[in-house]
Amino acid sequence: MTSQPSPSSAMESKSLRTLRDIFASGRPLTYLQSAEERRIVQLLETAAARFFDTPRPLWIWSLTEGLQQAGEASGRPLEPRAVLDFIAEHPEPGVFLLKDFHAPMRESPAIRRRLRDLYDRCLDRGKFVVLSSPVHFIPEELDRSLAYIELAVPDLIELDQFLRAEVAALIAAGGSAEADDATLAQMARALQGLTLDEARHALRRATATTRHLGPASLPALYEEKRLLVNRSGLVQFVADGTRIEYVGGLDIMKRWLLERRQLFQMRDSLSAEIVPKGLLVMGISGCGKSLSVKAIASCFELPLYRIDMSEIFSGRHGPAEGAFAKACRMLEAIAPAVAWFDEIEMGITSSESAGEQGRIFAHFLTWMQEKTTGLFVAATANRIDLLPAEMIRKGRFDEVFFVDLPLDDERIEIFKIHLRRRGVDPERFNLERLKRFTKGWTGAEVEQSVVSALTTARLENRELTDDDLLRATANIVPLSKTMKEQVDHIRIWARDRALRASASEF
Repeated sequence: MTSQPSPSSAMESKSLRTLRDIFASGRPLTYLQSAEERRIVQLLETAAARFFDTPRPLWIWSLTEGLQQAGEASGRPLEPRAVLDFIAEHPEPGVFLLKDFHAPMRESPAIRRRLRDLYDRCLDRGKFVVLSSPVHFIPEELDRSLAYIELAVPDLIELDQFLRAEVAALIAAGGSAEADDATLAQMARALQGLTLDEARHALRRATATTRHLGPASLPALYEEKRLLVNRSGLVQFVADGTRIEYVGGLDIMKRWLLERRQLFQMRDSLSAEIVPKGLLVMGISGCGKSLSVKAIASCFELPLYRIDMSEIFSGRHGPAEGAFAKACRMLEAIAPAVAWFDEIEMGITSSESAGEQGRIFAHFLTWMQEKTTGLFVAATANRIDLLPAEMIRKGRFDEVFFVDLPLDDERIEIFKIHLRRRGVDPERFNLERLKRFTKGWTGAEVEQSVVSALTTARLENRELTDDDLLRATANIVPLSKTMKEQVDHIRIWARDRALRASASEF
């Protein structure tokens, strides 16, 4: 199947618009920070061809390859100072890309001086010099002369254009692809947050066996994203999603999510204030907060990424403020997704509002207001009373849910879910009599009793019985007894401050 041009292919990506603005302003020197050299060359080739009344030549220099015009097979060897002299004396307009030029600037005062000379020699003469580097290094004496660009990851327009080129190459090589606009848009969203090189590797992973690209390729594309985010250590891709029907009880929250799913999927056509931003789930440990977040990702058909606040404060990633800001930027880059802030009270509490945690809190509030609409934030907390009041007021999150100890019918539903997940038919058992023996249990304790009963039956090489389940309940002391004061405090605090996730009486 051949790909068809779409309106987006004629649009300009954010990266190209930024370059257009720089060139239109007449700034002769630009420092472009990025490790994507192939993409930089493609962007500058497009800019040189489109941004001027007549196309300009693109010259490319590196210390190893020398200086050559784009398209030439080989270049002429020139030292850094010599290439600056060449640009200064070149009589014609042009765009000049100098790769990894941070090193010559760092090592040589003469190079820095010559760049300042070059500013005047290129100004208003149609000559534009772009210094590219994967690191940020701008000498103080050049700080006001260089326009600085940190090249962001490709946006959807750039990814759409990239995908159409890759689809054409795949078909030309004998493969096949489903290249309608809807499928390409879905794949472009799956690749958001990757560089073009990483996206290319992801596509090759997806087509290595079948030589076909389509909706079935999405898991391979998400796998490349998982490798990317897990490498940072700050954000973790959570692969073990949970279908919403595997969550016992919590009917009000599940109904709320199913209603908001449609709005979130229509986010591109709705105003920002209508698009769901996220929810805060607090409650007693072991009652299903984490499971609910995994179900959100499955319900919204989005990948789930988890930020562990204790990891932010571990010191392994530098100062906590910088680590938190970096994690938020990464989440923006890999949207659309569900962003899970686990145990958020570990990093944002009301007791240290003037210190580091206070600054992180301020950053989080601003980020929640300005983040992309493609991110749905799910925050969990065991002790929501530790959070500042500004975080839980209406408008920060769409809703604050309290997950309480499951009631009688909810516990039976949880028993059935865990039996089915382990290949046991729950209809064989009289589960009603377990209600009395599991009063005050969490969902995690119900699961553990099922595991314990199954273990006993398997060790004796027989089928699970009602008596196994009943005996297993005698070996568990519930959290509501061992931590009664803390559990009661959480329930009392949440009574008038949060919406109960279940339809039962509080």
